[in-house]
Amino acid sequence: MKALLIARRELAGYLRTLSGYVILAILLAVNGLFFNAYALGGASKRSAEVLSGFFYYSSGFTIVAAILVSMRLLAEERQTGTLPLLYASPVRDRDIVLGKFLAGLAFLALYLVLTLYMPLLVLVNGKVSFGHVAAGYLGLLLLGGASLAVGTFGSSLAKNQLLAAIFSAVMLVALILCWLLARITEQPLADVFSAMSLWNQHYPPFQTGLIHVRDVVYYLCVTYVALFAATRVLEARRWR
Repeated sequence: MKALLIARRELAGYLRTLSGYVILAILLAVNGLFFNAYALGGASKRSAEVLSGFFYYSSGFTIVAAILVSMRLLAEERQTGTLPLLYASPVRDRDIVLGKFLAGLAFLALYLVLTLYMPLLVLVNGKVSFGHVAAGYLGLLLLGGASLAVGTFGSSLAKNQLLAAIFSAVMLVALILCWLLARITEQPLADVFSAMSLWNQHYPPFQTGLIHVRDVVYYLCVTYVALFAATRVLEARRWR
């Protein structure tokens, strides 16, 4: 309950400030340009190929959005000196982390909802499989949620928002590049790195309209571990 109160206050902070709308406008504009230039393209394509292209590019923008949203979650509190006020309030550290994460996830979901017009444009000259669209957006939400959780952990480590963005980007790039390590290492390390890969191993099925339980479980596990780590960081700072 307290986490929901924090989430509501944090989300209101996003929607009251110009920066939130600027982030949404820039991401939507660039995503729309990529959709028109690469997903639609000049040549005729099957609707499924257009949707797959849309979800392919949107996954990158969703990760970028998660970094931009998460950079202010905890680092801003520390940068502005308001973190001790949170510590003094009757809320647990896990409520703080969960509340801020939920606010960021709601903002990220708002961004994804605003992109819905792009796959629906395919209806003008083609047919849309709503199952494909639903699977793609579930993948984007899970990928975005996991990236946001990693960003929340990065934000808990940083002294300011710029460092939070750098920490988050480094950790997410490391997780994405696990697929490369899987290619150059031998068993059983190759399987471990392959399973850890944030994008190559787990996201493409969603992109093509398929949902596998193992991929859903992977993203939920990354989200849980990152939020658990962020909570432990806050607890460690409280007792310094």
